Amino acid sequence: MSQPSPKPQQIPVVVLAGFLGSGKTTLLNHLLHRSGGSRIGALVNDFGAIEIDAMAVAGALGDSTVSLGNGCLCCAVDASELDQYLERLAEPTLGIDVIVIEASGLAEPQELVRMLLASEHPGVVYGGLVEVVDAAEFDDTRARHPEIDRHLALADLVVVNKLDRAADGERVLGLVRTLVDRAAVVPATYGRIDPEFLFDCRPSEERIGQLSFDDLHEDDLHEDDAHEDDAHEGGLDEEGLNEGGLKGEGPNEGAPRHSPHDHAGHLHAAYDSLSFVSPGPLDPRRLMTFLDSRPEGLYRIKGYVDFGPYDVRNRYAVHAVGRFLRFYPEPWPAGGERLTQLVLIGSGIDTAALEKELEACKSDAPHADEHGMWGVLRYVRDPEEDGADPA
Repeated sequence: MSQPSPKPQQIPVVVLAGFLGSGKTTLLNHLLHRSGGSRIGALVNDFGAIEIDAMAVAGALGDSTVSLGNGCLCCAVDASELDQYLERLAEPTLGIDVIVIEASGLAEPQELVRMLLASEHPGVVYGGLVEVVDAAEFDDTRARHPEIDRHLALADLVVVNKLDRAADGERVLGLVRTLVDRAAVVPATYGRIDPEFLFDCRPSEERIGQLSFDDLHEDDLHEDDAHEDDAHEGGLDEEGLNEGGLKGEGPNEGAPRHSPHDHAGHLHAAYDSLSFVSPGPLDPRRLMTFLDSRPEGLYRIKGYVDFGPYDVRNRYAVHAVGRFLRFYPEPWPAGGERLTQLVLIGSGIDTAALEKELEACKSDAPHADEHGMWGVLRYVRDPEEDGADPA
């Protein structure tokens, strides 16, 4: 097997979808404040002449925000036009680690995913479809928009938001779990989920010469929690509009109120992870069998795989999110220990069972058969698809 030339790491692009008032902007703003040192680029799409959602995040992102207003993203652009927006955010000088597309409440998630997968931009990769639902209004939303069942079946991660407002939150969670197709289902209030679900949080000390939104506001994070609670007490209506008609997200006046400290355990409440390290190589066929039968609730897999005699020159970076899977062969670092290192992230997953399955993928075979890597190579992108390397 020929040794591939090193490629710049691709930026994951996460699609954030959900009907009006579900809490998408609140979730995005939460990610901005808790990005763990990573830099987020946002493509915000509103339906209407005044782009309130874009205004809500633009102050946080500055030049890292691209706004497309007055129409659904899936209807207003095609894949080539989407590439133009992504190209702006993937500009290396911006140092963006992850891109989030916040779609309008009227957008069609399937079309957004289709456009993203059809993207010809070599610097980005699909990062998952996150569907946000309002637990308190879920039954009414299904009655008004029966297509939500199809949206949930397509999602890679479902955030059941505003559980603090739902009279029967457990019933809603159970119902949503029957409507998804192996997706992780995460309960949340105030849009608070652990950012590690969606992207790798880079420690700020690794970002020499760059400041993230976290860095700029580190001293204000606890104050932001208090302000957020105050906003929720401000009497916003079901669609997130206050008395002045400006868009916001939060519970109705009279809903249960919490102090900032009440939310301390929310970030990790539904977050499970498994770190797997093997000093020996894995068998490619066994690993593909494992990946093809990923269990319900397993959202992301990241890391590196050693396939031993099947490719002695390269390790294989793995990027899996929902149903999406891709491998990236790259030369082993000179002088480094050859290890398989994987991290699995999900909600409600059986980490002990997953570790046992990965242990069963280990191989001590001294030789490789010529067809053993076929399953893996199906998920390696042809370098020619990325076009010529930049000079």
